[in-house]
Amino acid sequence: MNNTLSRKSQLFDAGGIQKPLSRMRIRTGLIITLTGFFVFIVGAKPDWLGWDRSPVVGFVQIAVFLVGLAIICLGGYIGLLALWNGNQRSIGADIGLRLVSTGYVISVFAGMADVFGMGTHTPPAVPVFGPVQATGVVLGEIVIGIGFLLLIPYGRQFPD
Repeated sequence: MNNTLSRKSQLFDAGGIQKPLSRMRIRTGLIITLTGFFVFIVGAKPDWLGWDRSPVVGFVQIAVFLVGLAIICLGGYIGLLALWNGNQRSIGADIGLRLVSTGYVISVFAGMADVFGMGTHTPPAVPVFGPVQATGVVLGEIVIGIGFLLLIPYGRQFPD
């Protein structure tokens, strides 16, 4: 009985009007995420597509895969927020959103360390993506992943 009432409270607002299903927002989030993944692959591994023109990972490739990572974060946020279906988010979900943002900042700073003058190849040398920078970007991506896990609405009933 109580489970039926809680399910109805998730599908209807206080006035008895049915909440709109968020399938379109979920699809939009997935499309944006896949687009970001493609841009990320173009920047990180252009040789997979036969587009590699340089033996090192330079500034343009770093910038492209960081833009792709930003698009992935945006699409993931839109898709996971749609799973909440208009319900109030938990504290964990709010922390997850902040972790996604923080992880992206960590990745940008680590990836662009040479450009910011904090890496091993400071200006005027050509920025090169080295193993220390790669480790920093991976750590940022781990933080983003933890944030996405916290954004999932655990224990909620999803509409059919």
